[in-house]
Amino acid sequence: MKSRLSKTEAKEKIDSFFKRDKFTSEEMRKIKRLAMKYKIKLGNYRKLFCKKCLSKLNGKVKINRGYKTVECAYCNYKNKFRI
Repeated sequence: MKSRLSKTEAKEKIDSFFKRDKFTSEEMRKIKRLAMKYKIKLGNYRKLFCKKCLSKLNGKVKINRGYKTVECAYCNYKNKFRI
């Protein structure tokens, strides 16, 4: 049987995951599902990964008119964040 986590344990697991430097898209998918299961908001962690391919976000950065646009280096998807 799988052990159930409490909401605080799930939150600690998510926080420790994002402290790492490298992660794969599969690991990110699991963490995102964990957050959805326990209704935990990711907040500023959302800016660390691509919305489309869930890989670590790095690439071209553009800032204009109150928005920061980061183009993913892997899938070329443009992630927009309000400043």
